[in-house]
Amino acid sequence: MIPQFLLTLATLCLLAWILRQRLIIRRLRHLQQRQRDQDLRALAAARNERDSLLNAFPDAFLIADAHGLIQHCNQAAMALLGPSPFIDRTVLEVLRDARLATPYLECRNTGEPNAAQIHLPSEAAPGRDHSPGSGDSVWLVDAAPVLQATGAPHVRILLRDLSAEHQLEQIRKDFVANASHELRTPITLVDGYLETFLDAPEMLDERPAALRILGIMRKHTGRITRIIEDMLLISRMESGDASTLRMEDFQLTECVHDIIERLEPLIRAQNATLAVQFHDPGISLHGDRFYWTQILFNLIENALKQNLQPGLQVRILSEACGEGLRLAVVDNGIGIPAADLPFIFKRFYRVEKHHSQNQIKGTGLGLSIVKRAIEAHDGSITCHSAPGLRTSFEITLPRQATHANYPEPLADLP
Repeated sequence: MIPQFLLTLATLCLLAWILRQRLIIRRLRHLQQRQRDQDLRALAAARNERDSLLNAFPDAFLIADAHGLIQHCNQAAMALLGPSPFIDRTVLEVLRDARLATPYLECRNTGEPNAAQIHLPSEAAPGRDHSPGSGDSVWLVDAAPVLQATGAPHVRILLRDLSAEHQLEQIRKDFVANASHELRTPITLVDGYLETFLDAPEMLDERPAALRILGIMRKHTGRITRIIEDMLLISRMESGDASTLRMEDFQLTECVHDIIERLEPLIRAQNATLAVQFHDPGISLHGDRFYWTQILFNLIENALKQNLQPGLQVRILSEACGEGLRLAVVDNGIGIPAADLPFIFKRFYRVEKHHSQNQIKGTGLGLSIVKRAIEAHDGSITCHSAPGLRTSFEITLPRQATHANYPEPLADLP
C-alpha cells in the first residue's frame, strides 16, 4: 500500500506539471497572437502601400477574379465610374458597355494580355455626363493576367480616357488641312500670274494691265502673310509658356484710337461710325499690349467686314462689373445666325451663308486668336446676336484699374 505522503506528492507534481503546461500553452498562444498581430499589421501596411501606389496612378485600375467580379479598384476608378460600391460586381456592370469589357474577356479566355482603343458615343461613356452628338469618346482598355498569393488567376484592367488627346489630334489634323487649303488659293493665283508674265513678258509693257495684275498679286501675298502671322500667333499663345506674355500697364483708350486710325480707310469706305464709350476715359489694363491690340483690332475689323452695307454703327464699351471689368464691341449690323454662334471661335470657321465669298476675305483665324488671347489673360468672351439687329462680343476679365460703375449695363444696350 502506497503511503499517503507519496500520493500527495504525486498529486502535487501532477498539478505542477499541469500548471506548467497551461503556462506554456498560454505563452504559446500569446506568442501566436503577437505573431498574428504582427502579420496583420504587416499585411495592412502592405495593402496600404499597394493602395497608395495604385491611388497615385492617374488611370482607373481594377482587378477582377476568374468569375468576372471586381475585387479591387483605385480612387481614379471610383472617381471615373461613380462613387457607388462595385466590389463583387461584374466587370460589365461596372464598365456599363460590353465594348469596354472586350479586352478583359479576351484576356480571361486566352490568358494573354489584350489592349484596345475603343470609340464610344459620348452619351455611352462611363462615369461622365455627355450630351448626345458632342462627339465620340475614346478609351484605352488594357487587360493582363495577374496571379494572386493564393495562386488564383485574376485580371487587372486599366482604363484611360483618351478623348482629349484624340480631340487635340483631330484639331491638329483639321488645322493643317484648313491651313493648306487657305494658303493654296492665293499661292495658286500668284503663281498663275507669274507664269503669265514669264510666258508673255510683253504684258509688262502694258502698264495699266500690268499694274492691275501686280495689285492682285500684292493683295494675295498680303493674304498669305496674314494667314502665316495668324498661325504663328496662335502657336505662340498655345505654347503654354507664360513668358510669351509681356505684361505692362497701358492706356486702353490710346490702344483703341490707334486701332481706329489703322482701320480709318475701311471705316471711311463703308461710311461707318465708331464710338468709344468707356466708363472711365483713363482706364488702363495690365496685360500684353500686343495681344490686346490683336483682340480689339480683330473684333472691330470683323464687325466692319461682316457688314458691308453703308451706315454701320460700332461701339466699343466698358463697365465695371462685380470684381471684374467688362468690355464689349457692339454693332447694329446683320448679325450672326444662331446656328453659327457655337462655332465662331473655332479655327478657320467663317460665317458666309449670308455673304458671297468674293465679298469677304479673311483667314478665319481672327476670332480664334481673340478667344485664346483673352483666355491667356484669365478672361472670357461671349457673343450675343440678334440677326438683323445687333451683335455684341463681350469680354469679361479681372478688374485692373477701375471700380466705377458704367451708367448703362451692357446687357441692356439696344
